[in-house]
Amino acid sequence: MKSPIIEIAKKVCPAVITVIVSKDLPKAENFYSFPFGGKEYVMPKLEKGQKSKVEKTQIGGGSGFIVSENGYVLTSNHVVSDTTADYTVILDPKHKYPAKVLSRNPINDTAVLKIEGSSPTNFGDGGQETKSNSKLNPKLVGDKKFPYLEMADSDKIELGEEVVAVGNALGEFTDTLSAGIVSGLSRFITAFGGIDHEMQNLRGLIQTDAAINPGNSGGPLINMECQVIGINTAMIAGAQNIGFAIPINYAKKDLEEVKKYGKIIMPFLGIKYVLISKEMAEANKLPATDGALVVREALGESPVVKGSSADKAGVREWDIILECNGEKITMKNSLADILQKCKIGEETKLLVLRDGKKMSLTVKLEEKI
Repeated sequence: MKSPIIEIAKKVCPAVITVIVSKDLPKAENFYSFPFGGKEYVMPKLEKGQKSKVEKTQIGGGSGFIVSENGYVLTSNHVVSDTTADYTVILDPKHKYPAKVLSRNPINDTAVLKIEGSSPTNFGDGGQETKSNSKLNPKLVGDKKFPYLEMADSDKIELGEEVVAVGNALGEFTDTLSAGIVSGLSRFITAFGGIDHEMQNLRGLIQTDAAINPGNSGGPLINMECQVIGINTAMIAGAQNIGFAIPINYAKKDLEEVKKYGKIIMPFLGIKYVLISKEMAEANKLPATDGALVVREALGESPVVKGSSADKAGVREWDIILECNGEKITMKNSLADILQKCKIGEETKLLVLRDGKKMSLTVKLEEKI
């Protein structure tokens, strides 16, 4: 008896794509390392008098999957985090399309893309296929109709159920499948990703022992009914069989808003803050071991955006926001997580600790522009 994964591969792989990140960069034979701000930057080395020639250069990539026949794509935010880059999606070696990033949600590490145009673009070898013979390709269904995946209800995932992770492993091995089970639910991790390897706190994750390798980020985690239950997002370095995926329900709301409004409608409070941990509180002798400390990131800037909801409500620097709408703010339940549940235009209650005294502030959240 054949494994059911064979049928899953046949149905799922045509809708799983590769996302290529490229930028116009100076053409140079040699490069040198330039440390700045605690990070290491690679710079082109040019001879004196040499003019910089620009060429399209691939700087990264990941996986994604199509969720509608007209070309909406879901992937991880850290795959497409560079707002100055160009993005191309590869359905197969002969079909490559430019794609536009419609929304980025760094809180959930999700992003929505839209495949642009109805004919393939030239990007490396094999980009010369025309619309006249596109119907011969199994990854295209007629003109501008793409194969797509159905999304399950990730709230109904059960511990131990069988899953398949699909993606572009190591950025080289397309349509790579790995099978496993749901090993855990509602996991919380701190991850590093994106062009600048920024730190992210991700919560509510699906843990799986299906192998998730670099390059798999943004690909789908599939159940036995060929439905997407999650977006592959992270792995534990040095560990075996421990990978994580964002529940697909997190991306559904973003996709619906993008289709309706062309963007994600997000409430905006208007503050800079850091989440307080027990260690941070002890080291800095803070009066609270949990909460969001309102503080500027650099000299010369204000931690409270002028004219924002927080500014109008009277939030000040060094305030510690303990609760939002009755929910306690912690490292695992951040202020950003709670604000996502709030609606624009409605009054939101903040419990604030200021100069050792607790007070209640009412803010009217506005849309993030």
